[in-house]
Amino acid sequence: MKKVFAFLLLLSLCFSLVSCGGKKSDSFRVGVLQFAPHPALDAATEGFQDALKDKLGDKVVFDVKNASGEQANCSTIANGFVNDQVDLIMANATPAVNACANATDKIPILGTSVTEYGAALGIDDFSGASGRNVSGTSDLAPLDEQAKMVKDIFPQAKKVGILFCSGEANSKYQVKMVSQYLTDLGLTAVEFAFTDTNDISAVTQAACDECDVLYIPTDNTAANCAETINNVALNSKTPIICGEENLCKGCGVATLSISYYDLGYQTGLMAYKVLVEGQDIKTLQVEYAPETKHEFNQVLAEVYGLTFGSDYEALNMDE
Repeated sequence: MKKVFAFLLLLSLCFSLVSCGGKKSDSFRVGVLQFAPHPALDAATEGFQDALKDKLGDKVVFDVKNASGEQANCSTIANGFVNDQVDLIMANATPAVNACANATDKIPILGTSVTEYGAALGIDDFSGASGRNVSGTSDLAPLDEQAKMVKDIFPQAKKVGILFCSGEANSKYQVKMVSQYLTDLGLTAVEFAFTDTNDISAVTQAACDECDVLYIPTDNTAANCAETINNVALNSKTPIICGEENLCKGCGVATLSISYYDLGYQTGLMAYKVLVEGQDIKTLQVEYAPETKHEFNQVLAEVYGLTFGSDYEALNMDE
């Protein structure tokens, strides 16, 4: 009996040690992979963290990493999160989502600042849920309304140059849609794709030489090179309509945009559903920004002699 009791005591001790070393059910570790330092992405990361802090307080710990705009860094960071066995990964921007999806098919991944998940993940006939361990929020503003902005603000324009990075799947998706909307409005849409930062000046110049106005979708590479684009466009006196507000602050005259902080916050609420409420991420529908707003860049509007009505809000250039 003594031997049996000693064995049971030892077994109980082993289970206690395993339990102590295991994960607490009400405490979570979340990896955050942000593709690049940029005001829009920074705001989304901040909103995401704030939402989970509001819901969980000190029961959530974040491991925030920035890939500095390098795809190789995204892969390294994503694999690190997998090795660390985090409970959930927030991937901020399409390259980050791709890297995380390639690194694991088990850990839940929530993306944000992603335009179209079907294009990003290579899923044909995407219906809103990926059927995989990936969901999230989309930063897509209505592209038909953005195309209409070009027509409304520049009624004399005939040819619109669409400037984008050929390496970004989400940009390609937007370009295809906007081109059709512009064509339906009687405008000629011409695509100008740059491969990376090395040829962006030359491609922008070619677009300005040929077109009356430019349109740039939500594009990470373009956002990181907004100053370069603006210098070329100003010299050529070619105005630009942008797909989001932070890009517009750098080189555009107007945009129909969303709040990236709010989008990140919304993603954080989705994370709570997965971590605490137990929702299956495979069936979790991608969500969209609840509100959009028309905004204009007051500095560039004056340069091009443009005025905007009360339905447009001046961008806060200090944020």
